[in-house]
Amino acid sequence: GIPFLKGAREGCAGVVPYRKENVKIDKDKRLVVLDEEHEGISPDELKDELPERQPRFIVYSYKYLHDDGRVSYPLCFIFSSPVGCKPEQQMMYAGSKNKLVQTAELTKVFEIRNTEDLTEEWLCEKLGFFH
Repeated sequence: GIPFLKGAREGCAGVVPYRKENVKIDKDKRLVVLDEEHEGISPDELKDELPERQPRFIVYSYKYLHDDGRVSYPLCFIFSSPVGCKPEQQMMYAGSKNKLVQTAELTKVFEIRNTEDLTEEWLCEKLGFFH
């Protein structure tokens, strides 16, 4: 796997509703690094921030309303690996995914192959399996 830059690991710890952090691999330095942070961003806005032809790891805190009226703020890990990425990029990301998930202790882990699939409806459907 690829080691983590200090900020990438610590950035995964804060839970703020609708907070998103893009984490990418710096292939020259061979490090997982924090790329961008956003607060108050919806899943639909988030998909517009993702590169269409480059993989990204997203750590996303989402305000989730359960069927029984409870509210939770699950920390979701989304691996965006769009069709058309360079094979070596996909391999670097795929090889680092499990280490990042374990290091940040993330339990809600999802993958998308098309950035357009990232919608609020999609995320709610995925989170529905965890109640």
